[in-house]
Order: sequence, then C-alpha cells, then structure tokens
Amino acid sequence: MEFFRHCLGFGRRFHIKLESKKLMTEHRESMPRFVPRAAVVRSTGRGSSGFAATSITPIAVQEGKPIIVDIKEFQHAYKCEHCGHEWSETRLASRREA
Repeated sequence: MEFFRHCLGFGRRFHIKLESKKLMTEHRESMPRFVPRAAVVRSTGRGSSGFAATSITPIAVQEGKPIIVDIKEFQHAYKCEHCGHEWSETRLASRREA
C-alpha cells in the first residue's frame, strides 16, 4: 500500500510504502457503564432560621451491563520510496462492543 506522507529521514513529503503490519498484542477490557442518577428534592417546612429547609436524596435509577472494549496493538513498518529510509510505528486500535 502506497500513500503520500512525511518521511522522517528525508524531512519532506514523498510516497511512503507500508511494508508490513503485525499484530503485537490483543486483549479485552471491561469498563463500567455510566450509571444515571436522579435526585429527589424535598421541602421539610421551615427551619429554625425561618427559611425553608430542603433535603436532597440521591436515588440510583438504572444500572447497565459493563462495556467490553477490544484493544489491538499493531506495528506498522514503512519505507520511503525516495530515500529508502525505513521506520516502524506502533498504533492502538480499539473497538467497543455493546
């Protein structure tokens, strides 16, 4: 696969060739799903200072299943078509499952 990109060795943009793409690691992570919350506000009448006293009671409304994320780490090897400079980069790819 060829594309136009900045060469790290030459310092200019030229055609860069993707030499290889290797899967380095692959794992799954579980993240807790956001738990929506609600609050009930109650007025309890007048307090000792003459102002209305309120109390806030937090209530958990819903809990969901955890989010599963597939994480893959790839190593890409590149080569510049102009100067022949070769280098590699590591990239993470993540995919979220419902």
